[in-house]
Amino acid sequence: MPNSSSITEFLLLPFADTRELQLLHFALFLAIYLAALLGNGLILTAVACDHRLHTPIYFFLLNLTLLDLGCISTTLPKAMANSLWDTKDISYQGCASQVLFLISFFDAEYSLITIMACDRYVAICKPLHYGTLLGSRACAQMAAAAWGSGFLHGVLNMANTFSLPLCQGNAVDQFFCEIPQILKLSCSDSDYHREHAVIGFSLCVFFCCFVFILLSYVQIFRAVFRMPSEHGRHKASSTCLPHLDVVSLFLSTIMFAHLKPTSISSQSLDLVVSFLYSVVPPTVNPLIYSMRNQELKDTVRKLSENFPYE
Repeated sequence: MPNSSSITEFLLLPFADTRELQLLHFALFLAIYLAALLGNGLILTAVACDHRLHTPIYFFLLNLTLLDLGCISTTLPKAMANSLWDTKDISYQGCASQVLFLISFFDAEYSLITIMACDRYVAICKPLHYGTLLGSRACAQMAAAAWGSGFLHGVLNMANTFSLPLCQGNAVDQFFCEIPQILKLSCSDSDYHREHAVIGFSLCVFFCCFVFILLSYVQIFRAVFRMPSEHGRHKASSTCLPHLDVVSLFLSTIMFAHLKPTSISSQSLDLVVSFLYSVVPPTVNPLIYSMRNQELKDTVRKLSENFPYE
């Protein structure tokens, strides 16, 4: 059996075996990727061009959009190329890069949606302190911390995973390089447990962030329900509900992918579930924000109307 030092490439799992279905998947992936680029690009342009959106929540949304673009660009282009050219291989360095960037972007995105929950809590529950607690410098530092922690987490997981001796072949049962699938190729129990200790630590951080988001929204909804003005309740809800939808989509797909019972696990189901958590949120998030947030919706509409004339 090959070991890790002799492996120069990995074999990814194709979505289909027949050429017709491969081309159909390529067309589907291309449409999804272009939709994600268009949706996220519109939000980036709207936030950058409209001075009314130069506020902390939209600054964090801009960073979230960049992370979404990074997530989907890490996995989907390679899957598209493999479907188009009827190939399955990815280089060792390419596989390591996918692990590094995907973990980095996902970790940073989760940190960022936690920060956005904090932003909504301060804005609604402590509005008099909003400008003091969330000034431009503080926002930049929090965003930098999210990106930095995500990258460090990605480096740690990538270094840990690819330091394992691999002796179970080079076939990864996924359409991108996913850590649990690479761990199945390991032949060292001690290193395998070391990587699982890193994953366990990540899950603890994940759970702490989840509890923080949950408690923040409990306080937010209590404050919203106590507002005497219906207009005030509507305005507060319009900025909270899109973020809550994004949180729900992100967490539900991630948790189902990694916490589903092994009894219902299968190669096809794992493929579909991984597609859902790695591709669907980056594509749907712009739609959620553009449809549920009135300020952003108005700006995107103006950009769409003015685009043909400029």
